[in-house]
Amino acid sequence: MKNSNLKCWGLLLLLPFLTLSLFAQGPNNSGTYYKSADGLKGKALKTAMFNIIKTHKQLTNKQLWSAFKTTDKRADGKVWDMYSNATNFTFGTDQAGNYNKEGDVYNREHSFPKSWFKEATPMYTDLVHLVPTDAYVNNRRGNYPFGETKGETYKSKNGFSKLGSCTYPGYTGVVFEPNDEYKGDFARIYFYMATAYEDKITGWSQSAILQKDSYQPYKDWQQKMLMEWSEKDAVSQKEIDRNAGIYSWQNNRNPFVDYPGLEEYIWGSKKDVPFSYDHYQTPTSVTFITVDTKSIGSDDWYNMNGQKVGKSKPSHKGVYIHKGKKVVVE
Repeated sequence: MKNSNLKCWGLLLLLPFLTLSLFAQGPNNSGTYYKSADGLKGKALKTAMFNIIKTHKQLTNKQLWSAFKTTDKRADGKVWDMYSNATNFTFGTDQAGNYNKEGDVYNREHSFPKSWFKEATPMYTDLVHLVPTDAYVNNRRGNYPFGETKGETYKSKNGFSKLGSCTYPGYTGVVFEPNDEYKGDFARIYFYMATAYEDKITGWSQSAILQKDSYQPYKDWQQKMLMEWSEKDAVSQKEIDRNAGIYSWQNNRNPFVDYPGLEEYIWGSKKDVPFSYDHYQTPTSVTFITVDTKSIGSDDWYNMNGQKVGKSKPSHKGVYIHKGKKVVVE
C-alpha cells in the first residue's frame, strides 16, 4: 500500500510539467473553434459565442432537402421526425406534396417559426432550427410557441405532440408541446437562436415569448421552461451527430450541444464562473471517487461528458473516465 501511495505522489509531482497543448482542443472535434470565448462568463460569454457562430454559409431551400439526409437520418435510413413517432418517411419519395393526415409526407419545419422574423435571411434557411417533420403535425403546430399543455386542442398519434392552452406558469395562451424525448433538443436550438442572432432578435415579433433584451431575449416564463427542458433532456448522440452534420453544410456549430449546460454559464447558476473551452465542466453535481492507481495508464482519457481530452493523464483537476473507470485528478 505504501509503494502504491508513493507511485501516486510521483505521478502527481509530474503533472505540472505535462504540456497543456495536448488538451487545447474543444469537444466533438471542434478544435479551437470556441477558443476566443475562453475565460469569459455571463453576458460577455454570450456575446463571444455570438461572434463565433453568427456567420454561416447560407443554404438554399433546395439544399435543405439534401442536408436533412446528413443531419436527420435515423439508423434505418428513414427521416428522423421529432414531431411524430408514427412516421416512417423515405427521403425524397415522401418529401412535401399534398397531405390529409399524419403520416402522409414530411416537410421543412422552422422550429423557430419563420413569421416571427418575417422570413428574413439568413434565419430562413439556418439548418440549426430547421428540421424535417410530419407535414400534418407541423401544420397543426402553426406558429404557436413551445410550451406545456394537456393537449385539449390536438394530440398527434400516441399523444406524442400536443396543442392546447399553456399550463406552464406565466402564460395561458395556446402552445405546442413536443415530446419529452426532444424537449432538450428544441431548448438548445432556441438558445442557439438567442445567441447566433443576438444582434437581430430584439427586432423580431412574438409577444408571448420575446422581449427587447439582447442578453435574455426570452421572457422569464419561456426562459425558465427552456432551462428546465434542457436540464431534464440531456444532450444525446443524435444531437452531437446532427451538430457535426450542420457544420459540414453551413460551417457553424451549436455551442449548447458541444457544451452541455452552457446555458447555466450564460444565464443560470454558473454565470459568474469563467468558461473553459478545453477543460469544460458540465454544471452538475458529480460524486468524487478514488480508484486504485493501477488503473492509471497511457490510454485515452475522457471528461464526464464523454469528450476525449488526451492520451496522457490530465493536469487539470476533475473527474475523468479512463479504462472504463472514474478517476479523480487532484
